[in-house]
Amino acid sequence: MNTKKNKKGNKKEQITVLGAGSWGTTIAILLNENGHDVTLWEKFPQLAEAIRRDHENARFLPGISIPWSISVTSDLNVALKDSKYIVFVTPSHTIRDVARSAASQKNFHKKAIVIDAAKGLENKTFCRMSTVLEQELPQDKKLVNCLLGPSHAEEVSRKMPTSVVVAGLNQSILEKIQNVFMSENFRVYTNKDIIGVEFGVALKNTIAIAAGICDGLGYGDNTKAALITRGLAEIKRLACKLGAKKETFSGLSGVGDLIVTCTSRHSRNRYVGEQIGKGKSLKAILDDMVMVAEGVKTTKAAVKLGSSMGVELPIAEQVYSVLFHRKNPEKAIRDLMLRKAKREMY
Repeated sequence: MNTKKNKKGNKKEQITVLGAGSWGTTIAILLNENGHDVTLWEKFPQLAEAIRRDHENARFLPGISIPWSISVTSDLNVALKDSKYIVFVTPSHTIRDVARSAASQKNFHKKAIVIDAAKGLENKTFCRMSTVLEQELPQDKKLVNCLLGPSHAEEVSRKMPTSVVVAGLNQSILEKIQNVFMSENFRVYTNKDIIGVEFGVALKNTIAIAAGICDGLGYGDNTKAALITRGLAEIKRLACKLGAKKETFSGLSGVGDLIVTCTSRHSRNRYVGEQIGKGKSLKAILDDMVMVAEGVKTTKAAVKLGSSMGVELPIAEQVYSVLFHRKNPEKAIRDLMLRKAKREMY
């Protein structure tokens, strides 16, 4: 039997992308351009039909053409047919339901390699996304991986050079995923510390909200530099207590993703914070947003998880108070600055 080859001379793979938001659509286009057969699943039939008709995701990724060769469907069973790789790119709070539905489809392949590309923690369980997938899918743990890092869809879709990390437990599978995704504009590194990678990209969203609050209040570069640095220490403190390796936080899923999310105009979490700093209510901000700001839900999970583990998270705790108890943002910053003096390094 002749194996189909893609334009890189590698095996052409059948890949399903679950979730047609900005990032899911971008991933589908990237994989298609790498020469793979890609199916993009959109939950809502009317939105799937609009994408098929217009060859554009006008709601989430306007101005970017979607190739005719990408199949778009709202039928989950059709989307999963013959798929060897399944990429989950739905909001973190929907992944469990989508995974449960996927596992029940007759076309679901329990030997498929599963990749999470969503960033967040589940609110009630504090689970990382790969853990949610492991709980809901019949896959062996080595088949569940994540692809994460500083990667705004607005830039990747326009072929701006980007580097990310694929993390999981099996190096040979990580290298397969690496090969599937790599392109001249999208560089992929492997990392076996999946705990550190997932916690890094999830918890930085809370710090990005704090950075946005500082922007909204009109504070300067000194404030943001301190916030990013101490935010990274906070993320590392909690994640390492849960089994992560400290070295991971010097990489793309640690300081890399933290910097881009705290400083970029594309960052939805930074935007939420900025609007709060300018005096808007959380409800009004979220009601006006088309896309999801994962940091709002992650902040709840992070504070509860930190409390349960006995880990101090001063920035996350102040963000929580501002978001959910309407604490004055200026007072929150002042309370952070007036905490008891201590050493920088432990």
